[in-house]
Amino acid sequence: MNAVWTEPETAAAPAPSHQAAAKIERETHKLEKRLCREVGRAITDYNMIEEGDKVMVCLSGGKDSYGMLDILLKLKARAPVNFELIAVNLDQKQPGFPEDVLPAYLKQVGVPFHIEEQDTYSIVKRVVPEGKTTCGLCSRLRRGILYRVADELGATKVALGHHRDDILATFFLNMFFAAKLKAMPPKLVSDDGRHVVIRPLAYVAEKDLVRWAQHRGFPIIPCNLCGSQENLQRVQVKAMINEWEKRYPGRIDNIFTAMTNIVPSHMMDKKLFPFETMKATGKAEPDGDIAFDDDESCAPPAPASVIRLTRDEA
Repeated sequence: MNAVWTEPETAAAPAPSHQAAAKIERETHKLEKRLCREVGRAITDYNMIEEGDKVMVCLSGGKDSYGMLDILLKLKARAPVNFELIAVNLDQKQPGFPEDVLPAYLKQVGVPFHIEEQDTYSIVKRVVPEGKTTCGLCSRLRRGILYRVADELGATKVALGHHRDDILATFFLNMFFAAKLKAMPPKLVSDDGRHVVIRPLAYVAEKDLVRWAQHRGFPIIPCNLCGSQENLQRVQVKAMINEWEKRYPGRIDNIFTAMTNIVPSHMMDKKLFPFETMKATGKAEPDGDIAFDDDESCAPPAPASVIRLTRDEA
């Protein structure tokens, strides 16, 4: 199944006469293959889409959800299972929201779609004091509406456009401000226990989605409700992650891989490992003290780069 979900090998396109154009074409072709491969790998690894599924693709009008729908449409043509896609947009009645953009795009693409109109903007602006973070309330309202729509449409999966960098940022936000090792899972059951939520972009880097959106010319719709809140902790954490990647290429991949490679016996959660009852067995353990033989804590420190993070009082 792996080989079918991922991008098949194809012959390279003939090189145009112009060298620069040829390079752009090669890089774009490589980008498309990488996106299809990573989305296909995530779907396979976590069994996100199954035979007969009706996948509700939540489309916000941003680069991530456009990219998710675009890649899922490409994979659907050769997937090892039959499934449906339906795009859903929640029109939250933000002032100046271009209501015609998404319907026009979805008609052009030829994918079934549903536009749900609910004035959550007025609720959020009325309830949340000026200057405070709107994301929490907005997310709760949006989530409840989308779950209801999923029921009405008979969707078996709800696809969200969170990518690898979103997952990493959530991991650090929870660690810094909630004292939890918790991120966004690639697949989960919703709060009400009635829906399976998937994140097909879980392995995809945000920079690749930026490039793909530019190449495809998606009609991006900015979010005026929360996207303008530049001092959000998530924005600061993403800046920290990006700075790390510039200074230490590969560090982000290592951190992301670490979330799939957890050793409970070397953490401190008594719910995950029986520390109270463990005893010496006389047998060598593969995850024992040998795990620290390659400890680099004595190495000289690298030049520091400080990004201040303050607790959000919202």
